[in-house]
Amino acid sequence: MAENEQAEEAVMTALEGVIDPELTIDIVNLGLIYGVTVEGNKCTVKMTLTTMGCPLSDMLNDQITAAALSVEGIDHCDIDLVWEPAWDMGQMTRYAKVSLGVHG
Repeated sequence: MAENEQAEEAVMTALEGVIDPELTIDIVNLGLIYGVTVEGNKCTVKMTLTTMGCPLSDMLNDQITAAALSVEGIDHCDIDLVWEPAWDMGQMTRYAKVSLGVHG
């Protein structure tokens, strides 16, 4: 596995520790993370939020940045917040759906 791929996986694993305080599920299992790319010591996290007016975006920003910087070799993190494709409950993992009592 290439060094960048290992770093991308490590960042994704670190992001599993970032919990959405409203839903109490991590942002990876909620399906909010669309991708992580690492170039050198910089990573970019492509993500969305459950709603456009999410009041928690600043707090999540700080937690996402801290999680990414906790990975060895990552010194800078950019967050690419996108609205396309729009998030929906179908992007959640089975774990998230079971935890939230969502069926289907």
